Amino acid sequence: MTKKLTNSTQSLNQDEGEPDLKALKKTATQGAYWTVANYGLSQALRFGSNLILTRLLFPDLFGLISLVNVILLGLCLFSDIGIGTSIIRSKRGNDPDFLNSAWTIQVIRGFGIWIIAAVLAYPASMLYQNPQLIWLIPVIAISIIISGFNSTALYTSYRNLALKRLVIQELITQLMSLTIMITWAWISPSIWALVAGVLSGALISMIWSHFLIPGQLNRFHWDKTAAQELIHFGKWIFISTILTFLAGQADRVILAKIFSLEMLGVYSIALTLSDVPRQIVSGLSGKIIYPTLSRLAHMPRLEFRKQLLNSRKKILIILALALAVLVSFGDILILLLYDKRYEQASWMLPLLAIGIWPNMLSQTSEQALFAIGKPNYAAFGNFFRFLFTVISIPLGFKYYGILGAIIIVAMNDVPFYFAITFGVYREGLSSISQDIKTTLMFTGVVGILIYGRWLLGFGLPMTGLLW
Repeated sequence: MTKKLTNSTQSLNQDEGEPDLKALKKTATQGAYWTVANYGLSQALRFGSNLILTRLLFPDLFGLISLVNVILLGLCLFSDIGIGTSIIRSKRGNDPDFLNSAWTIQVIRGFGIWIIAAVLAYPASMLYQNPQLIWLIPVIAISIIISGFNSTALYTSYRNLALKRLVIQELITQLMSLTIMITWAWISPSIWALVAGVLSGALISMIWSHFLIPGQLNRFHWDKTAAQELIHFGKWIFISTILTFLAGQADRVILAKIFSLEMLGVYSIALTLSDVPRQIVSGLSGKIIYPTLSRLAHMPRLEFRKQLLNSRKKILIILALALAVLVSFGDILILLLYDKRYEQASWMLPLLAIGIWPNMLSQTSEQALFAIGKPNYAAFGNFFRFLFTVISIPLGFKYYGILGAIIIVAMNDVPFYFAITFGVYREGLSSISQDIKTTLMFTGVVGILIYGRWLLGFGLPMTGLLW
């Protein structure tokens, strides 16, 4: 196994020469299969555990843990300089000095985030009028310290498209943490069950990461040139990730103020299910498209654009079909699998799922901009998305209640899409024609499926709004 992994790494790690396109395509295709299999099995585990936990725990606990996750995710993104992205893209991505310097920064960052989280716990408890946040935020934030010690072998594996071991690690880690979570919830149905799952998952993942690549051990080290490269490329990543949080999580922060914790928990269930396609395309884009395009970024733009369009075509077609099914039948899934407490999630799911499509188009194009060193377009896109979200959600809720707020959330990827589309067009990588074609296909399939469902007597996906 080690020899096979080494050979694969050597064949792809041609920083000073032309990459073997045939070998690269074959490895990328294999990586895509592993990635899709990983997300399929991962979501099945997540969904199954979700069904069990919703019967063992009350909805307000999911709302509370969702709020904590938003706060901690915000702290992580507010301090992200793109260490993994830099390792994947850099010519020094296999240099031990570079990797150890990156790991040292990562460990320091983990402790720094925990300190900030502990300081913010009390103000957050006052803001949301929930005293549990005082201890809950610092305790869950321990997972960030643990993750700070993750081996850089994770990023090296992504860089070299050696994903099989990563998939096995992620699935087993998830299975073990979910087992701990469900067992705890069965014995003692409290928020501690969810906390235990988060902490155990982080610990198992961190330990396992140091055994991914035999011989690649991290130690504390500081290489000035490596640090400069990480910070130079990371400055736009830093800005972009801050805006990513503001744009991507502002809905939960705002809704936590205008929804009850119970309704926030219902919304979280709908959002989790609608987000499955987004997670799949995020995995394919970040783990397959980005590492692949990073190796081809030296090509003339016309040829590079051809590789970009080829890499996203099949992904968009497959995900368009999957998303169309979710839009058309997702409400039935909610009603069949969840009890009456989660009934309103049935009409939220189709709306949120429709809003995923612009994100799919954006993510698959966005990776080309990162590969050529132009992450600024994503930063601007997230800025406009953030403005749209914070201005429109309160207005939507004011005039149309919960429905208005959910519609705005579903639309908040549109500004980001336009920014990315402008970026790829300006850089000679336009994908507008492909976007139009796949969007027409997606719309047509949704129309056919909804019409077929209506003929079969199942009504329309939004029928739950009338209840």
